[in-house]
Amino acid sequence: MSKLFSFVGATIGSYAGWAIGATVGFTTGFIVSMVGTGIGIYYGRLIAKNYID
Repeated sequence: MSKLFSFVGATIGSYAGWAIGATVGFTTGFIVSMVGTGIGIYYGRLIAKNYID
């Protein structure tokens, strides 16, 4: 279940980062998207650990 939550968190974080960063430019959108992916994975795993286990 942790992998599913990580995937969903990564998807949401990546999209949010892209939406924020792409207003500045393509490279900024990509970098902020990668940061959002990492944050989404972190919080996805945290949610899975706290509520599922």
